[in-house]
Amino acid sequence: MTAPPRLLLIVSGSIAAYRALELVRLLRQQGIEVQPVMTQAATAFITPLSLEVLCGRPVRQTLFQAGQESEISHISLARAPDLVLVYPATANLMAKMAHGLADDLASTLLLATTAPVWLAPAMNGKMWENPATQANRAILEQRGVKFLGPEEGLMACGENGTGRAMAPEKLAAALQQHFQDSVSQPPGNAASTEDPLPLTGRHILVTAGPTVESIDPVRFLSNHSSGRQGYAIAESLSRLGARVTLVSGPVALPCPPGVERIAVRTAREMLQACESALPADAAVCVAAVSDWRPETTASGKLKKDGPAPPALRLVENPDILATLSHSPQRPALVVGFAAETDQHRLHGGLKLARKGCDWLLVNDVSEGRVFGGTTNQVLFLDGKQEEVWPEMSKRDLAMKLAGHIRNFLAGPQVMPADITKT
Repeated sequence: MTAPPRLLLIVSGSIAAYRALELVRLLRQQGIEVQPVMTQAATAFITPLSLEVLCGRPVRQTLFQAGQESEISHISLARAPDLVLVYPATANLMAKMAHGLADDLASTLLLATTAPVWLAPAMNGKMWENPATQANRAILEQRGVKFLGPEEGLMACGENGTGRAMAPEKLAAALQQHFQDSVSQPPGNAASTEDPLPLTGRHILVTAGPTVESIDPVRFLSNHSSGRQGYAIAESLSRLGARVTLVSGPVALPCPPGVERIAVRTAREMLQACESALPADAAVCVAAVSDWRPETTASGKLKKDGPAPPALRLVENPDILATLSHSPQRPALVVGFAAETDQHRLHGGLKLARKGCDWLLVNDVSEGRVFGGTTNQVLFLDGKQEEVWPEMSKRDLAMKLAGHIRNFLAGPQVMPADITKT
C-alpha cells in the first residue's frame, strides 16, 4: 500500500496564522500526514495546542526542545517530508530564507531540507510590493521555491491590495494535485525540473502605466492609471518563461522579477522604446497613453495673475497600438486595452478595426472603476467573437490573458521572432 504523503507545515507570525488550522483540517481529510512547526511569533496568533490537536502530532517550536533531541533531530525532521509548506510566510521569514539565515527551528529546517518548498505569503500590500521583498522573492524563485499567492483583496489592516494569504481550500487542492501527480509518475520517469516553460524562447513586449505630457515645469497632462494590470501581465508572462520587455510610464510599483523594464515619461518616448524593442513575438499594450500633448511646453511656470487663463493648444500624440499593429516588424500577436465609459461593444469593435490589432480588451472605467483598483472586468474581442470576462483580481486576469497568449503562440503557424536582433 502506498504510504500517505508527508507534509512539513511551518506556521510563521502573521494574523493569517489562524487559516493554517482550517488548512490542516482539509489536509487530514485528504489523508495527508502533517508535521507542524511554529515560529515564536506564530504562537502570538494561535496556540500550539490547537495545531497539535488537529495534526495529531506534537508541534515543534525550538531547535533544542527538552526530551526530544534523541527522538528526532532537526536534520531528520527536515529530511522526512515529501514537501515543506510555509503558511503563512512572512516578509521576515522570506528574507531569512533568501539570505541563508538559520537562527531558529523554522529557518534551520528550510536551510536543511532537500524536499520541495512552497511559500504562501501573507503581509501588508506595501510590504509585499517593497523592492526588498520582491528581490528576496526573485532569489527564492531562482532556487526553485514555489510561491502560491498572495491574493488581492481586503486585508486585516483594512487596506485593499495584494497581500492576503491564499485561501485554505485553494491551497489544499493544489497540494492534493501535487501529491497525486507525484504518485502517478512512473519511477525513473519523473518530470524534469529543467523542462522548458511554455513561453521559453519567446519575446513579449508589454506597455503599462500612464504617460505624462508637461505643460510647464510644474503642470502636466496625464491620467489615473496605476500600472497594476500591465505589471501583473508582464509578471505572468515571465512566469511562463517569456523574455518580457516592460515599457512603463511613471508608476509606484517594483519591477516584476525577471522582467526588463524601460522607464519612459511621454507617449513619444514610449513609442520609441517599443519600436526599439522589436522584433517580438507578441505585444500587449496596456498603457494608458495620453491622446494629446501641449503643442509647446512653457520653460517657466505659467502664472495665473494675467487677465485670462493661458491658452493651451493641443496636438495629437502617436497611436502606439496602431503603429505596432502596422509595423513592418509587426509581432505575430498584438493585444490592446481600451478604456470606455459607455457603449463598450460598439466603441470596442470600432477601435479593434481601426487600430488593426488582433485582440482588444475593453475596460469599463465609468464611475472611477479599474484605475488604481485591484480588480478588473473586461470585454474580450478578437474580431470573430466576444467574451465577457467577469470581475476578477488583476492578477487573475493577467494569468488568464497569459494563458490565451501561450495557446496562440503554441500554434504551429507561429514561428518565434528573431530576438537576436533586439
